[in-house]
Amino acid sequence: MLFEGGLTGPSPVDRARIGSKHHLLVDAAGLPLAVALTGGNRNDVTQLLPLVDGIAPVPGKVGRPRQRPDRIVADRGYDHDNYRRELWRRGVKPAIARRGTEHGSGLGRWRWVVERTFAWLHNYRRLRIRWERDPVVHMAFLTLACALICQRCLRGF
Repeated sequence: MLFEGGLTGPSPVDRARIGSKHHLLVDAAGLPLAVALTGGNRNDVTQLLPLVDGIAPVPGKVGRPRQRPDRIVADRGYDHDNYRRELWRRGVKPAIARRGTEHGSGLGRWRWVVERTFAWLHNYRRLRIRWERDPVVHMAFLTLACALICQRCLRGF
């Protein structure tokens, strides 16, 4: 049984059952850079800018650390002209599939990295189905899973 709690909402794809969404920003290798949790009824595009702004500079490197990625590759759920303009204003080139166009935009050769990272996240049973009422606890498990993914990648699996 799925408990109702904070940051939940009726899912538009699961017969309006209460649920949550994980939003993830990864690098080219699939390492999580930023993660967010929202209700199942929230639009994906609303989390685009908070994810981009949530990337912290890498400390300890010599020189000026990069603050933002050069390019963002996203699926149709993130297509909105205002958000595209905001990304350009932040110095990030958006590569986002347009809504209403045929599939086969060519972004799949980069999007699979994100989908693979989601699969890694959902290998942790605690994240596959949300059982916690408190969103802070679920976010803590989500952050811990991201840290474990980073540790595995650094160790070389």
